[in-house]
Amino acid sequence: MAKKRNPKTVLIIEDEIDILNFISRVLELEGYHVLKASDGRAGMDIIKKNPVALVLLDLRLPGPDGWSILREIKRNPEFSHIPVVVLTAIAESSQRKRTLRMGAARYLIKPLSAHNISQTITDILHQKGSRYTTAGQSAIGGN
Repeated sequence: MAKKRNPKTVLIIEDEIDILNFISRVLELEGYHVLKASDGRAGMDIIKKNPVALVLLDLRLPGPDGWSILREIKRNPEFSHIPVVVLTAIAESSQRKRTLRMGAARYLIKPLSAHNISQTITDILHQKGSRYTTAGQSAIGGN
């Protein structure tokens, strides 16, 4: 997999270290610049200090949870343009719909595959000028 010339920065906010390291490695192999945070507050600090192209956000986090962080990102005009991909083990349709209504670009259900992570991020970052797709089982990691 080729390195990108001017790599886009992706922030992963995930408290499970194995998942954090797995996603980070997948994205680094794809040529992205990866920043990592293990809780919501640290994630918001990174967003405030770095030009982040996309956020991968776990919903269940210590401190402010993923719902709070998603709300904070989407309500702040300085960051609301940043696509947020929610990562969760919650497969309930009502939770998915709520998250997408709050402004998430996608809703990925754990466990995650390297292909699904890579494809989702590529799709979102190359859809400049259009709203992110949120419909369809394949877009949320199911069949």
